[in-house]
Amino acid sequence: MSTPTDALSTTFSAYQVRVIGILAFLQFAVIVDFMLISPLGAIVIPALSIDSVQFGSVVSAYAFAAAVSSFLSAGFADRFDRKKLLLFFYSGFILGTLWCGLAQTFESLLAARIFTGLFGGVIGSVVLAIATDLFPPQMRGRVMGVIQTAFAASQILGIPLGIYFANHWNWHGPFLALAVIGVIAGLLIAWLMKPVADHLQVKQERSPFLHLLHTLEEPRYLLAFITVMFLATGGFMLMPFSSAFTVNNLGISLTSLPTIYFVTGLATIFVGPLVGMLSDKIGKLRVFWLGTSITIVMVLLYTHLGPTTLTIVTIVNIVMFVGIFSRMIPFQALMSQVPSPTQRGSFNAINACIQQLSGGFASFVAGHIVRIGTDGKVHHYDIAGYVVVATSCLTAFLLWRLNRGVATPAPVRA
Repeated sequence: MSTPTDALSTTFSAYQVRVIGILAFLQFAVIVDFMLISPLGAIVIPALSIDSVQFGSVVSAYAFAAAVSSFLSAGFADRFDRKKLLLFFYSGFILGTLWCGLAQTFESLLAARIFTGLFGGVIGSVVLAIATDLFPPQMRGRVMGVIQTAFAASQILGIPLGIYFANHWNWHGPFLALAVIGVIAGLLIAWLMKPVADHLQVKQERSPFLHLLHTLEEPRYLLAFITVMFLATGGFMLMPFSSAFTVNNLGISLTSLPTIYFVTGLATIFVGPLVGMLSDKIGKLRVFWLGTSITIVMVLLYTHLGPTTLTIVTIVNIVMFVGIFSRMIPFQALMSQVPSPTQRGSFNAINACIQQLSGGFASFVAGHIVRIGTDGKVHHYDIAGYVVVATSCLTAFLLWRLNRGVATPAPVRA
C-alpha cells in the first residue's frame, strides 16, 4: 500500500513507469480492437453486403456485451488480485479478437464482437482501478494523460496500419495481427507486473451482491454514473460512420484515410501528457471545460463540412481530437477520486458498464439517425452532431456538480 511518503511524492519510480507503460498498452489494444471496426466500415459494409443498421449493430454489439460483463463483474471486482483479474479477461479478449479475424459472415462477425466485448469491456475498469491503487491523486492527471495517450497511439499505429492491411489484403488481417501481438504482450504483462492486492487487506463485504448494491446506492456514485452516461452517449454518436462520411461526403479517398488518422494521432499523442500536467496544475474541471468548448465548435464544423481537401479535413480532425482529449483525461482523473479504496473495482466496473451501454445505445441510435444513400453519402450526420453538442453541455454541468463533493470521502462499508 502507499506510504505517506509515496502520497506526497510527485516523481515516478522505475516500476511505476513500467506499470504506466503496461496500462497504456492495454488501453491501446482494447481501443484499437473496439475502434478498428468503425474506420473499416467503408470496406466491411460492401464486403458483407450489409446496410447501415446492420453495421451499427456490429459496432454496438461489442459495447452492449461489454456493458453486461462489466455489470456482472462489479460485485467481484474488489475480491481478487487485480493482476489475476486483468489476465483472465485479457485472455478472453485475445480469443475474441482472433474470432473476429476469422469471421466470414455478418452473423459470425456479430457473434465475435459480442464475445470480444464480454471480456474486453472489463479490462478498462481494471486498468483504472490499478492506476488508482498505485498512484496518489496528485499524480493521476499525468498517469491518465499517458494512459489515454494510448488513444492517440491507436490513431498513429493501430488504425492506420489496420486500414493499410485491409486495403492490401482484406479486413480480417488487422484483427489477426492484433491477436498475435496481444499474445506476446500478455506474456510480458504476466512476467513484469507485480500482484495488485493491497485492497484485499481491508475487510471485504461477504456478499458480492451487497457489495454491488452498496456501490449502486451511494448518492455521489449515482451522480458520477449519470455523468458517464451522457459523456459516452456523445462520444459514440459520430464514430461509427466517420470513415464513410469522410470518404463519401468529404471526397477523401479511401487510401488517404490512414494519413488522416496518422497525422491526427501524431499531433494528439503530444497533447495527452500536456493535458495531464495541466489537469494536475490548474485543475481538472477547468481543463475539462476548455476541452468541451473546443469539442462543441469542432463537431459543429466537422458535421457540416462538404467536399473539401485532405489538408482541411486533417486540421479539423486534429483540433477536434485535441478537444476530445482535453475532456477525457481530466474526466478520468477526477473520477478516480470519487470511490473509496474498497469500492474502486466495483465503481469502475459499473462505470464501464454504463459507458459501454451508453456507447452502444448511441451507436445504435446513430444507425437510425443517419442514412446511407445509393451513392454512399451519409445523410443527417449533422443531426448526430447536434446530439453530441447537447450531451457535451449536460456533461459539463453534471461534472461541475460532482466536483463540488469530490473532496468529501465516500463512506466505507464493512
